[in-house]
Amino acid sequence: MKSLYRKLAFINMKSNKQFYYPYALASVLSVVLYYTMSAIKSNPGLDNTPGSNNLKTILSMGFGIISIFVCILLFYTNSFVIKRRKKELGVYNILGMEKKHIARVLFWETMFLFFFTTGGGIVIGIVFNKFLTMLLYRLSGLSESIPFYISGFGIFQTVVWFGMLDLAILIYNFVQVKLSNPVELLRGGNTGEKEPKTKLLLAVFGVASLGAAYYIAITTENIMEVLTLFFVAVLLVIAGTYALFTAGSIAFLKLLRSNKRYYYQARHFTSVSGMIYRMKQNAAGLASICILSTMVLVMISTTVCLYVGVEDQTDKEYAGEVNVYVYYDSVPDAEERKQMLEEVKKSVKEQGRTVTGAKTCLRLWAGMKRENNQIIWSDDVIAATGKVIFMTKEDYEALQETTLGNFGREEIAVASYPEYTGDAIDIFGKEYPVAETSGLSEKEAAYADLIEGGITYLIVKDDDRLSDMMSEVQRFHPGGEKTKMNYEVAVDIDGTAEEKKACANAVRERMEQLYEAGTQQGPNMTGFSVQSKQERYEGILSFSGSFLFLGLFLGILFLMETVLIIYYKQISEGYEDKERFAIMQKVGMSRKEVKDAIRSQIRTVFFLPLVMAAIHLSAAFPMLNRMLAMFGLFNRTLFATCLAGTLLVFGVIYFLVFKATSNSYYKIVGEQF
Repeated sequence: MKSLYRKLAFINMKSNKQFYYPYALASVLSVVLYYTMSAIKSNPGLDNTPGSNNLKTILSMGFGIISIFVCILLFYTNSFVIKRRKKELGVYNILGMEKKHIARVLFWETMFLFFFTTGGGIVIGIVFNKFLTMLLYRLSGLSESIPFYISGFGIFQTVVWFGMLDLAILIYNFVQVKLSNPVELLRGGNTGEKEPKTKLLLAVFGVASLGAAYYIAITTENIMEVLTLFFVAVLLVIAGTYALFTAGSIAFLKLLRSNKRYYYQARHFTSVSGMIYRMKQNAAGLASICILSTMVLVMISTTVCLYVGVEDQTDKEYAGEVNVYVYYDSVPDAEERKQMLEEVKKSVKEQGRTVTGAKTCLRLWAGMKRENNQIIWSDDVIAATGKVIFMTKEDYEALQETTLGNFGREEIAVASYPEYTGDAIDIFGKEYPVAETSGLSEKEAAYADLIEGGITYLIVKDDDRLSDMMSEVQRFHPGGEKTKMNYEVAVDIDGTAEEKKACANAVRERMEQLYEAGTQQGPNMTGFSVQSKQERYEGILSFSGSFLFLGLFLGILFLMETVLIIYYKQISEGYEDKERFAIMQKVGMSRKEVKDAIRSQIRTVFFLPLVMAAIHLSAAFPMLNRMLAMFGLFNRTLFATCLAGTLLVFGVIYFLVFKATSNSYYKIVGEQF
């Protein structure tokens, strides 16, 4: 008897291959992604690589997301399969099979799928695991050798997780059969829809939710608020999209129906009327496609931008290959600063390298911020950093490669974004005349635009005046790191990546000696730090590369879910429309008119989510741009290019999926033509 159930299960799966093959393929790919992520995360060789902690954190985060979305994907696709199978199961029931016998058939179908998809996925995952690990290492800039590795724990974890998923799906299918009577099973794949009512309140809610989400995305300027509000905006977009597709689409279609010149055309009449009656079930699928498409576009574009912009990030952070920051509690004199520069050059030359360029800059990074025409104190270190900077005229001109006019000792020049327009400026309650005002360079203005309040340079005549301003700052807020003078020495050097890092280490050791000896640095030196541009580049590359790897994984998963929803939607609607279009042809519609109606319906339904996803992205651009700024990337043009490129590539893939799934629809609907 068991063999009969097994044979029936095998025959059923074979005869329903157009439903089971895509489901099985999605399951296999899900297993491959799940096992690979688990295997890489547990690979012992990862512990010996630089930045392994960051990699493991990102991979663990990705592993959790994949676990959740694999569950959603398989349950969602199973719901399409079981809906189409209900009629067949109803026939079995009518022919005398009890529901417990049908349950046994479903059990063997699930067992076949489990062993084929989980076993096959693990084998493929093992085969490609080294390749994918190499891809991760390459993206992250790691050069360690990668041995062939089979993760026993990864296999165990994969088998357990997908076994639990398949068991949950089997129980769900049992319940579906148990609660249905034979007549309901026979009609299960052909359940019609009543004409839905126009839900005005739901449509208004959808518009309001999207409006609120767009407002948050466009107006939020504080970088520290972006991350929190981003999730609020995401939830509003999801709710608004579902509400708008559910209620707004019905209202829109009824509006088209009320337009007699448009509606009473053969292709429009058939497509609009058909979509109205099924829009309740269409709406959820279309909204899901829109949300998933938006997720794919956001995930891929941001991670690609972070990866491509690694060099841009390091160039923004550091003026040279080796950067020395020395902190003073008073303004160091010119001889002292010159001596510090010579010590840095000497350390580089001792390593056999050549200094190809050098820059120095003295500035006061105090805990201040500008509000209108006032400079006030800020105890919020994060919010205040980079907002207001005191510099001498000579240093500012060298830093910005510009020339300012002459001005007196009591005057102050202001360079800022947003540009300052006042004739005087209030600093801690004391008013100073403004000699001249100017904006910032295009690159720095783009950076300042992402910071609440922007950036303000207060430029004084000379070192003596800078010392006076520092005394004022210290008088207002004595002590603390926020009142230290910062002297920066940045040198460019030749050599390989390893030689540049060796130079940075040599400079670091020399600065430590000077600090401990207390000779060259003078009595007012309070600390220092040495940063290597190459070391920072490798650190950012490792972080961005692992994020891109995760983005590609999740992008594939979301894209796969999108494709399956589109495919099953086309198949389901093909069976539902088959008889309807046959009747329309019998009552007088020509074959050409039927085909035109089909094309009109498919284009309207399946390109609407892509258009809506593009609108979501356009509104989200400012907030996403500020989120990238949290990672140190301030290149708006680069992000816009990555976003446009990702949208273009996704649009091509979406069109190809549309064409392929449309062919399946045409085959079903056009069988009688």
